[in-house]
Amino acid sequence: MAVFTPLDTPHGLGQVGDTLPNGVFGYIPYSEALEDNLACGVPSKLNTDSWKGKKVVLFSVPGAFTPTCHTNHLPPYLQKYDEFKAKGVDVIAVVAANDLFVMSGWARFEGCKDKIVALSDADAKWSAAMGLSVDLTANGLGIRTSRYAMIIDDLVVKYVEVEPAPGVTVSGAEAVLAKL
Repeated sequence: MAVFTPLDTPHGLGQVGDTLPNGVFGYIPYSEALEDNLACGVPSKLNTDSWKGKKVVLFSVPGAFTPTCHTNHLPPYLQKYDEFKAKGVDVIAVVAANDLFVMSGWARFEGCKDKIVALSDADAKWSAAMGLSVDLTANGLGIRTSRYAMIIDDLVVKYVEVEPAPGVTVSGAEAVLAKL
């Protein structure tokens, strides 16, 4: 099977059926100690190889605490957590170009606990390698991850869609649930 390259499609996206490229993300695993807002947690690494044999829903947002991401994108995934689990999803993860401490703080603020893993794709490097980054420098945000979603089953991409315009449609919880 092919691995994502920016030239796989006219838009630089990989295809359904492609093997997920290896990635290593910074993150702070949830622990009860994080209930104290003064706790920072222990920085860790998550390698996409850990998803071998698992069904993963990965969605990407341009930035933690940004209006659409904070109010319209992440919350429905959390609200529909039980529906994702009922469809056999092992891991739900959100990724953004923010650093791992910001992602952890955002996940805590949203109440994700151990339900949604908040991953840092520093400088959007992993997403950019698949053509899934966006330059928001004109808005003062720099290079960010695009707003997209994937269903990954045993490291094989079963669904990948990027939002065609501002807002949440094809990368939202409802759209992804419908594809499971």
